[in-house]
Amino acid sequence: QVQLVESGGGSVQTGGSLRLSCVASGRSFSDYAMGWFRQAPGKEREFVAAITRNGGATYYTDSVQGRFTISRDNAKNTVSLQMNSLKPEDTAVYYCGRQSYSGYTRVNSYDFWGQGTQVTVSS
Repeated sequence: QVQLVESGGGSVQTGGSLRLSCVASGRSFSDYAMGWFRQAPGKEREFVAAITRNGGATYYTDSVQGRFTISRDNAKNTVSLQMNSLKPEDTAVYYCGRQSYSGYTRVNSYDFWGQGTQVTVSS
């Protein structure tokens, strides 16, 4: 059984920064692409960023391009999301997920999720 544990959320003002981390259990972390999603109250979970198995390619939703950076450390079974220039519309619960099927932007492409970490950005 795979467990994903996120950390690093919090409350910041507009323009601030946060770094989210997700630690995975198990020995096959490097076999899977990983992604970050977010879910605001009353909205569906949406794609934020994804990274390939070796970290050689990254993908972002348009609204975070240039502000967020996804990275991974396979030796530490960790995937991170550096979030800069935060905006109130970034407020959501952020989830990391393990991608097991094609289509990195789709929720159904991920088979394991963390419990989520709250990010709140105030104006």
